[in-house]
Amino acid sequence: MEKNEQSAGERKLQCSDVSKCFQLLESILDGEMGEEGKDVLKEKLAKCQPCFEHFHLEQAIREVLKTKCTKQPCPDKLADSIRQKIQEIK
Repeated sequence: MEKNEQSAGERKLQCSDVSKCFQLLESILDGEMGEEGKDVLKEKLAKCQPCFEHFHLEQAIREVLKTKCTKQPCPDKLADSIRQKIQEIK
């Protein structure tokens, strides 16, 4: 049996259209797909190992970013300096 074929209950080891699938999974994670997206996600993750891995990696990264990135005030002097540099570049 080929690596890409799946038997009952196993995920395929290669994705036929990685970039399209990853875009779909990211849209679902972004909440752009609603209930329809949840159904697509369940089906995709059950059948495709690369999609399963990418989804969980992306989900973990987003969780870390949520917990580690906090809003902190930017010093006025720094903001002014950045604005000045942008004006110089223009």
